[in-house]
Amino acid sequence: MAFTKDDIINALRTVNDPDLHRDLVTLNMIEDVNIEGNKVTFKVVLTTPACPLKDKIKQDCVNAIHQLVDPWSEVSVEMTSKVTTRRAEKQPLLQGVKNIIAVASGKGGVGKSTVAANLAVALSRTGAKVGLIDADIYGPSVPLMFNEVNTKPGGIEKDGKTLVVPILKYGIKLLSIGFFVDPAKALVWRGPMASNALTQLFSEADWGELDYMVIDMPPGTGDIHLTLVQQLPVTGVCIVTTPQEVALADARKAIGMFNQENINVPILGLIENMAWFTPAELPGNKYYIFGKDGGKKLAEEHNLPLLGQIPLVQGICESGDSGSPIALDFSSPVSESFRQLAENTAQQVAIRNATIEATKIVEITK
Repeated sequence: MAFTKDDIINALRTVNDPDLHRDLVTLNMIEDVNIEGNKVTFKVVLTTPACPLKDKIKQDCVNAIHQLVDPWSEVSVEMTSKVTTRRAEKQPLLQGVKNIIAVASGKGGVGKSTVAANLAVALSRTGAKVGLIDADIYGPSVPLMFNEVNTKPGGIEKDGKTLVVPILKYGIKLLSIGFFVDPAKALVWRGPMASNALTQLFSEADWGELDYMVIDMPPGTGDIHLTLVQQLPVTGVCIVTTPQEVALADARKAIGMFNQENINVPILGLIENMAWFTPAELPGNKYYIFGKDGGKKLAEEHNLPLLGQIPLVQGICESGDSGSPIALDFSSPVSESFRQLAENTAQQVAIRNATIEATKIVEITK
């Protein structure tokens, strides 16, 4: 049975992106359709390499051609990706960065920095270009978590300016105030000093082209958060909490801050960290020592996606202390949790970019 390129295109018009609820042809996700006899090849260009539904989309394409064109055709689908962005043009800072993801929490001690580091690693593992800024000015942890405590970033001359070159580790570009100060000394800075230090991390560094910039925010709601949204068009925020009620109460405050009318930064979803305790000798057991599903219920309360539930296991702490985030360990079950977190986060970024207008820098006048 002879068929044409138009036949293939029309069949693929019946395949919808499960997240965007529009067909792949209309979304311009089909490229390079080629027919040789009964052999059909084409590319599907996804909105992120971390797409959790890529296998379903691929199989849906094959099924559509077999059902609507030729059941005996040989269909070869190449799954590629091009990360979407809704950044407005002519924004001076981080021009080459497509998406800026802030990882925040209402309080300290919920594992926000650990989650941010492993999220960056897991996103990078999908093939995305990723950067990580440690904006926790008073308690920088990225140097330790990536085993770069004694490393000092280099510099480069560009357009008449001297720019800091981020450290490249595990395929991720890193910058932290911890690279520039004595780790044994406390930073006694007033708010404006801390805000200026943060500004330099993204305005005086050569970040280049990135699909995702993950920003590890300090806990709470304060000057650093306002500095971020006033200077950078944040794509969205991930809120980290534990199931414990005291943590949930502060997570609600963080949600409230980003939802304020004069800030209004999209919240990509919630991450429930320390969701349960699993001892190494009993890997199949779950002990809900901080309560059960608190983050899940909070997400439902605010109609937000639950991006992931991360267990409390000794390996996460040990890997962070040794400078090798656990998301690098393909054999670890917890690594799979962070892989799912990365996929869900990238999925929400793609949905946000397809449904919400371009991110604007926040203007706070009072």
